[in-house]
Amino acid sequence: MNFARLVTRLGFRNLSVSSFHSTTPLPAHHVFGRARKDSLNELYRRISPVGDPKVSIIPILDRWIEEGRSVNKNQLQVFIKEFRYYKRYSHALEISMWMTDKRYFALTTRDVALRLDLISKVHGIEQAERYFNNIPQQLKVLEVYGALLNCYAYARSVEKAEAVMQKMRDLGFCRETLTYNVMLNLYYQTGNVEKFDALTHEMEENGIAYDKFTLTIRLSAYAAVSDIEGMEKTIKKMESDSRVVLDWASYAAAASGYTKAGLVDKALEMLKKSEGLITSKKRSTAYNFLLTQYAATGKKDEVLRLWELYKKKAKIYNIGYFSIISSLSKLDDFESAEKIFEEWESQNLKYDIRVPNFLIGAYSRKGHLDRAETLSTG
Repeated sequence: MNFARLVTRLGFRNLSVSSFHSTTPLPAHHVFGRARKDSLNELYRRISPVGDPKVSIIPILDRWIEEGRSVNKNQLQVFIKEFRYYKRYSHALEISMWMTDKRYFALTTRDVALRLDLISKVHGIEQAERYFNNIPQQLKVLEVYGALLNCYAYARSVEKAEAVMQKMRDLGFCRETLTYNVMLNLYYQTGNVEKFDALTHEMEENGIAYDKFTLTIRLSAYAAVSDIEGMEKTIKKMESDSRVVLDWASYAAAASGYTKAGLVDKALEMLKKSEGLITSKKRSTAYNFLLTQYAATGKKDEVLRLWELYKKKAKIYNIGYFSIISSLSKLDDFESAEKIFEEWESQNLKYDIRVPNFLIGAYSRKGHLDRAETLSTG
């Protein structure tokens, strides 16, 4: 299981050594609350509909001030967090720059770390490097170095990430578990098994505590190469460690490893445990993923059973229909896939071309060209 995807499924947009990353959406009514002035909600309503990242929101912010209205730094930081959560990085960066260039608010280390992250996402790693090089030395603290490390890890730039990690060691910054997790994930993603093992050994030597993410990365790394012994030792450690709260994604990662190794019964055992840990917070995400995992075991009855449970437990959107149709198509159960496709058409959901396109593609690959043509023209 790809750990970057796994972290997202666990509820985190990015694994980072910095604490500024948002993990909870902030709808406008919740962000501002009743104690906030109506004018702030008005400003948010003005800038939030600008969905095109190529369209600047700076004129809207400038006009707000020209109207004699005010805004403080805390309010702007809330806007940045909101836009960043929904991956509107360009507009989040614009607010960050406007905050200092037009309002002259002083930057904290957290502001600097967040801006570095946004620059990397909007303009690329080279501009992020230039920004980092111009940061005053007194602001280059753990949080800022951590943001730079995360930028390199996101770009899968192993050598540069290693150089930053070494600098952090030299500065005494490498005492945080999350710092190691970023590098472990990078080594896992790039297939550097020896470096992965060496870094876990370094953690043990230096007394750096493992957390859920450390163990999840290890579990995913073992699963990727079907190292059943390593995987089972990690699961045992996670189950026996009171500091680690197991969730559905942990057992799903183990199930993936067992499936790859051809151990279907053990994979099913892990999937059952995973189901038992699904909470309402991430229910749809969990069911969507487990549908594909059950399909990978070849158990059509389990796929259909989970689909019925899914429909009882949660409202199903396009991604749910895509997950079930793709799962059934991979099992060559086109009869069930067609019935669910018809159900999707009757739901009046926002049209998603991926749903019919997957079924059309599956028909074509199996030589059912007449069905594919009927679906594409229907």
